[in-house]
Amino acid sequence: LPGLHVFAFAFALEVSVGKTNTVMALNNSNVLLPCTFTTCIGFQDLVFTWYFNLTEMIYHGKIKSKASEPILVARNPRVEFVGSTTGKDNNISIVLKNVEFSDAGKYTCHVKNPKEKNAWHNATIFLTVVQKMVETDNTVTLIIVGVVGGLIGLLILFMLIKRVVLFIIKKTQDGKKECLVSSSGNDNTENGLAGSKAEQKAPPKA
Repeated sequence: LPGLHVFAFAFALEVSVGKTNTVMALNNSNVLLPCTFTTCIGFQDLVFTWYFNLTEMIYHGKIKSKASEPILVARNPRVEFVGSTTGKDNNISIVLKNVEFSDAGKYTCHVKNPKEKNAWHNATIFLTVVQKMVETDNTVTLIIVGVVGGLIGLLILFMLIKRVVLFIIKKTQDGKKECLVSSSGNDNTENGLAGSKAEQKAPPKA
């Protein structure tokens, strides 16, 4: 059915930049911009292009087949291709050299496979350029964790003390009840009240 063919083509090729789409680089350093693609129907004469902010082309290459490596068509002098398509992964990653603050922005990896009726697929990376890497200050986090831990500890201690106090009170009350029952029984016997075991005196002889 035509509909099924369209569905298969739409999901035949997938482009990915990894688990995260954000990259941070130091000023004047080199940064890797990763990109891989997968296809379930194979590829031939595949074309891939890297764009900066969707307008400036910084690398353009072609791959004849799975058995051949990419061929350079055009590139920015500061961009180097570091991928490979003859291995396990179809890697079309690049390295941007001598990063400047003006290089910060969106980098998009476009892939077109003629076997998919020349449909374009893409993935995007956001690059941030900094003067120096700032270490994360975990002091506040440690303080919060310490306070929360302390509160939990106090709560557990309070609950234990409460259980001990309730246990002591219960034992004390049980002891008092036993004393009252024993005392009540003695009084009844001594006073000869109903239910007592006091012996009755025999009537006097005539």
